[in-house]
Amino acid sequence: MSSGQEKITVENVNVPGYTTRVDKAMYDAMKQAMWEVLPATSPGLTQNEIREAVVPHLPEDLFPGGAKAGWWAKTVQLDQEAKGNLVREATKPLRWHRVA
Repeated sequence: MSSGQEKITVENVNVPGYTTRVDKAMYDAMKQAMWEVLPATSPGLTQNEIREAVVPHLPEDLFPGGAKAGWWAKTVQLDQEAKGNLVREATKPLRWHRVA
């Protein structure tokens, strides 16, 4: 990431009040990919299933060979969950789905 790139502020559902700034293009690409693969109803997907499912939907120029997809998927998941757009299901392993 170069310092000239546009940033977006993200939240973390596990640390209320904590925000950080990340690359907006990477965030937006991952969010779009996640919305393409995440169901709007239970049973949702596990973190591993999300990480694997998003890779084919990511732009190769931003995520060459799926590089860093796991970190970005977790970042977007925590932020979207904090914003109330994702539901964390009370399952083991944890599963998530979009708010319908």
